[in-house]
Amino acid sequence: MHTVKQLIGAKIAANEKAAVWAVKSDAPVLEAIKIMAEKKIGALLVIDKDEMAGIVSERDYARKVILHGKSSHETPVSEIMSTNVISVEPNDTIDKCMELMSQHNIRHLPVLERGKVTGILSVGDLVKAIIANQRQTIQELEGYIMS
Repeated sequence: MHTVKQLIGAKIAANEKAAVWAVKSDAPVLEAIKIMAEKKIGALLVIDKDEMAGIVSERDYARKVILHGKSSHETPVSEIMSTNVISVEPNDTIDKCMELMSQHNIRHLPVLERGKVTGILSVGDLVKAIIANQRQTIQELEGYIMS
């Protein structure tokens, strides 16, 4: 599994959180946090009028709401979301994804195809893929050595 497209396909085949969950920018932060808790995810895309406006994460909530004493009921997602969203495309490699996450200190990457959101990857998704690749390589090498 070397590309984003392959990883998204594997997530769908395994029925693992492949859905893209989103919230509108004018929604209260509490709504976003409830969705993240219910779906057991760490970030939501912010989508307005079928366009990605940003991304909001548990980290944003902790740093921009809790630490500033703001109200989760009254603060709109637009006040805490990140708008300069780093994204990838289906043909990008897993290595490129890891590099982007490391460079920008982020944990989630939306997948865009022709400007439209088709998925989202977490650092956990990438780590699982890398471990699976390493296991496969080890098995192949062991098979080669044994034969």
